[in-house]
Amino acid sequence: MENEKKAKIDRYKKIFWVIFSPLLAILTVWAVLQQNKSVSFKDIIDTVSHTNKVWFTLAAISSFLFIVFEGVALRSILKGAGYRPKVFDGLLYSTSDIYFSAITPSATGGQPATAYFMMKDGVSGGVVTATLILTLMMYSLSAVVLGIISIIISPHSFFSFSPLSKLLIILGAVVLGTLTFCFFFMLKNGNRIFSWLERFFNFLKRKKIINFPERVFKKLNKTKTDYAECSKLLARNHWILIKSFIWTFLQRFSQTIAPAFLYLSLGGDINSSFLIFSKQCLITIGYHLIPIPGAMGVADYLMIDGFSEIMERNSAFSLEILSRGLTFYLCVSFSGLITLIGYIIKRIRKTDMTVEK
Repeated sequence: MENEKKAKIDRYKKIFWVIFSPLLAILTVWAVLQQNKSVSFKDIIDTVSHTNKVWFTLAAISSFLFIVFEGVALRSILKGAGYRPKVFDGLLYSTSDIYFSAITPSATGGQPATAYFMMKDGVSGGVVTATLILTLMMYSLSAVVLGIISIIISPHSFFSFSPLSKLLIILGAVVLGTLTFCFFFMLKNGNRIFSWLERFFNFLKRKKIINFPERVFKKLNKTKTDYAECSKLLARNHWILIKSFIWTFLQRFSQTIAPAFLYLSLGGDINSSFLIFSKQCLITIGYHLIPIPGAMGVADYLMIDGFSEIMERNSAFSLEILSRGLTFYLCVSFSGLITLIGYIIKRIRKTDMTVEK
């Protein structure tokens, strides 16, 4: 009865975020346009039609590579663990993570969705857990590294932000640094964490709060064993860790460089494009601690605040809307479409296999 109630609540939460996220996206775009009424959708369309097509194409490609590189990173880790996922499977793992992270608070959607597809492909729970923890660790670490690169490119980039933006960036850096350490600890101390979890389950069972069946503990032990073996394999094989970081860093970099390409497509100069990239690195750090789908609203505020120091405010609004439209809204829409197609394909294959049996 308790499990049914929890499942029902979880289902309502998912429905809420699926409905709320598009509304929040519409509200965010409307709010951005309201801040500068001289910019309209017609102006944005006209701006796109007059962009330098070479730079705009590079921006579009780099946005798409954000999806591709995550899939490559996940496949490289699974290959190191002894699995052989197909190229499309890697893409599906990536798109499911990106799509569900965008329509739910970041900690609740993406990773479980990716885990679902991995386990449907026969990857053990322990390996899935280790893979996702390693990916999250490299994802956080990549953002920190890009922040350091940002300071090297332009030491004064941070100081031109507003006080609120500075606070968000500082807090974001602290959160990302803490997350990197936590994920590293989880990867190195999996046995200890699973032991704590087992004790907690036993405590709940002894107090008759939840009567866990024996199969739950058997599954937990199997996951613990698989996780430990995968963690040891990753720790021994440094090349897997290096490749994981490289691909994840490229994923972060491809999304962060897109606004600089768009700036150049709008007629900006090369020297200022480096400053755009530098600021975008810090902006990415700044909106990471916000538990809102896609950091909608917060990311937009940080981008307008950062870009306004480099160009006229009207141009900053246009660049922000184009950047978010390409790197977030279109990226999420494409990811949602691929995820849906992948889900349907896997359901059809499962049905066909059932019929054959």
